[in-house]
Amino acid sequence: MAFYDPNDRMQYLKSELNKSLTFRVIIEPYQVYSIGVTEWEALDDIQHIISPNQMLWSLIYRKLKGNRGCTPITSYESQRLCNLIRTKNNRKVLEVGGEQLTFDKKSERIKLVNRSQPDYNGRKIGINILPRLIRKYRENKQFEHHLEALISQNLGTINWPSLDHHLLDKKEMVWLGNQVSCGVGMQRIDVLFSLKKEEQYYHCPVELKSTFASKDNIRQLKRYIDWMNQYVVPNLPGDICPILITRKIPDNQVGRKKEFKFNSSKRSEYFQNLTNNLNEFNREYGCKVRFIEYFIDSSNNNIIFEKIDY
Repeated sequence: MAFYDPNDRMQYLKSELNKSLTFRVIIEPYQVYSIGVTEWEALDDIQHIISPNQMLWSLIYRKLKGNRGCTPITSYESQRLCNLIRTKNNRKVLEVGGEQLTFDKKSERIKLVNRSQPDYNGRKIGINILPRLIRKYRENKQFEHHLEALISQNLGTINWPSLDHHLLDKKEMVWLGNQVSCGVGMQRIDVLFSLKKEEQYYHCPVELKSTFASKDNIRQLKRYIDWMNQYVVPNLPGDICPILITRKIPDNQVGRKKEFKFNSSKRSEYFQNLTNNLNEFNREYGCKVRFIEYFIDSSNNNIIFEKIDY
């Protein structure tokens, strides 16, 4: 991935596209089909839809909001969309050798062309979100989007062992998305990922906060689970395992604030009320919220994740 530099007049494809590419990612297609599927065929045609949860809701929510950008779609939606494309092309794949791909506006098809495209020789700079996150953390500013980006970029890698240990729990990650739309009210799950162990699936909605945990976070998890039980689990059966990740609550009282865990060896009223709400949630939904806190280790300027037993 590379960054856009407004002073860079040698941007890749700038003259061809007549626009600046803020972020550039080099991708290689898995399969290429010539004929695309129309929006009506993907979203409006319901003659083969048995239940509303089989519709491509991620793309419908995107259309309702009208924003541009990347939209994560679930595993089921990906399979359904790919099947629509394969069926329309009679499962005939474009065999790409040394040719380039182009979109022919007249026929509205992807075609192969023999002209060569220069290789990308620009900068390839990875995005390191941690320094900005730490700065905002220490300035006591909001950094939820930075935390979301850090987790989405690094979950399943070796960069943050404490993150993988507490979130993956030695299971295989099979799907990951951030800002996952989950309703016409435009609610979004900060991070959602699916795990697999043997033949069992586990769907993990994550609520992230740059502040201390509160009962309001638990209400948000309820909305996520209610939606997932109707639109995700029927298409890919599995357990829902909610996760709450928040800033570390001080162990002892600091100043007059009541947001701390213990008064001597006794739980504070704030922490006791929080755990009561978590346990009530667990009984209602038949699961257990994984409660994880993070803090900045000043010795090496790193972020550490810890599971909280309650």
